[in-house]
Amino acid sequence: MMVKARIWALGLLAAGGAPAGAAPLLHAMFQDHAVLQRDAPIPVYGEAAAGTEVTVTLGPASAHAAADASGHWQLSLPAMPAGGPYRLEARTAGGELQQVEDVLIGDVYLCSGQSNMQFEVRGAENAQFDMMTARDGTIRSLTIATKDSLDPLATFASPVKWVPAAPDTVGAFSATCYFFARERKKSVDVPVGMVVAAWGGSRVRAWVSEPGLRAAALEREGLDLVDLRRTQPEAADRGWGTVWERWWHGLGIKGGEPWQPGFDAKGWAVAPDKLGPWALWTGTSPDGFTGQMWLRSEVTLSAAQAAQGAILDLGATNEEDQTWVNGRSVGGTSWARQSRHTIPAGVLHEGANTIVTNIFCSWRNCGMTGPAESRAIRLADGSSVPLKGPWHYAPMPASAIAPQLPWGPAHGASVIYNGMIAPIGPYGFRAALWYQGESDIHYAPDYERNLRTLMADWRRRFRPDLPFLIVQLPDFGPHPTRPAESEMADIREAQRRAAVADRLADYTVTIDIGDPGNIHPTKKQEVGRRLALTAERLLDHKPTRTGPRGDHATLAGHAVTIHFGDVSGKLVSYSGSPTAFELCGAAAGSCRYVPARIGGPDSVTLDAGAVRPTRVRYCWGDSPICTLSDASDLPAGPFELPVR
Repeated sequence: MMVKARIWALGLLAAGGAPAGAAPLLHAMFQDHAVLQRDAPIPVYGEAAAGTEVTVTLGPASAHAAADASGHWQLSLPAMPAGGPYRLEARTAGGELQQVEDVLIGDVYLCSGQSNMQFEVRGAENAQFDMMTARDGTIRSLTIATKDSLDPLATFASPVKWVPAAPDTVGAFSATCYFFARERKKSVDVPVGMVVAAWGGSRVRAWVSEPGLRAAALEREGLDLVDLRRTQPEAADRGWGTVWERWWHGLGIKGGEPWQPGFDAKGWAVAPDKLGPWALWTGTSPDGFTGQMWLRSEVTLSAAQAAQGAILDLGATNEEDQTWVNGRSVGGTSWARQSRHTIPAGVLHEGANTIVTNIFCSWRNCGMTGPAESRAIRLADGSSVPLKGPWHYAPMPASAIAPQLPWGPAHGASVIYNGMIAPIGPYGFRAALWYQGESDIHYAPDYERNLRTLMADWRRRFRPDLPFLIVQLPDFGPHPTRPAESEMADIREAQRRAAVADRLADYTVTIDIGDPGNIHPTKKQEVGRRLALTAERLLDHKPTRTGPRGDHATLAGHAVTIHFGDVSGKLVSYSGSPTAFELCGAAAGSCRYVPARIGGPDSVTLDAGAVRPTRVRYCWGDSPICTLSDASDLPAGPFELPVR
């Protein structure tokens, strides 16, 4: 069957030379041990000289295409049932040949998100047993190395390969994805391919294409600066400085601009000479204070030194900085092992020069952590003037989190999509698994919209009806002792709402299998098992148990009744009456714990008292204790519902 060739990645840059990790004809996704999606047309694509006709054969199927003027070709093989192994062969009329062996037809899943999706099998609870018994070679994984890019890439920046599961290989697989695949095969016994594209610390906006964000009217200003940075990086730095300073002014904090030389910083504390993680300055753990910190110092230059071109080198900064010299923004860096800023001509002067940086950090080892000699002003004549300090510092309010660098490698807009999703091409997938959200807690009000934008974006790229299996964030952080606002809970609710609003999406509750003291919980086997149950429900349309789900809440007199859906058998409560129910008014901080009782097989009743509530929350907080379940032994997950 002749198929008209087309560029398989609209808007992608043409790759120079042969694709990384692949022979000249086939794209890097097509290698020995590959798994292709069953029961759907199979897209196959690659590169050849312009006008070259390529014939592709897979088992009994064959198709032809001609490379376009850019050298891209794509064709579609007819749908095939699960099976194999097959040989995939691409051949040109001129005699070029590429053969790929041991190709299976089965179900292929795109497993994406941040560090909990990256988390490897070898780190999971009781991993040694799971590794020793991993002998099903029809489960196969292809892991994409982390890569950010200002522009969409046509192929991978680093080589990739398909790896069959075995005792000596499975330890490096994504634990969540592998344990899902292993459980999935118990109900659907076909080969399983896992394409893992995950990046620890990444935000959801980084995984959405620029056209996808723009279509949703998201990140406009940041994307405009990304566009500018492609051709005028220094102008983009200046523009970002303006955005950052405008955000600061919007806070309404009195006292002036901390980056200005004349700012009164007398109340700021003095940092240790060697700097390092700021949490250690007060003897706390490396986790300590997270958020944003001001740091300020001075360096003295001669007239000859100040007249030269110069680079400000802050060494390693964790995790994102915005920096000024003598009150002039010199830009920002993100996740920089060496944070370097070009100082514009005329900014330095003879005498004392003021260096100010504001560092955002969401995890551990926060601050300027490189050795002392890594911090200096590097002059055009090759000499350096060390930044010896002293450094003064002041934390920002916990509620004040700045916008993040739009081209930062893990936080920026579209940069991971460009470097890790675009290079996949139009590969065939059964569904996408999404485990992410911790890095978006400071931007929780936007998360539901961003997640829905991502799902729509990937459906445009891969298939219009691509299902999404979303892992709702587990418990992490302190156990609540009273009703309180929680950004972790806000993200969970955004994930729930995004899934409920989308007929092609569903979510998996993990609120009871996290670790309050570890953001990377190790019970990934159970995460995979629950994801497989969700897949049965969403993909196979089976009435699979999921745990009770809050559906709607009504008020009659002084009683609020919460009606649950998806109840197996009837509701049950562990260790007495149900706990962790809150009734709230419209304002933040208005919630109160209330007694609850199971009122029927699928309802819980709360006593509202004399105060009319507008909403009800269940299992709210960073690490709430939740006791409601049903015959499935799965927990009722967190939710917030309006009271009607």
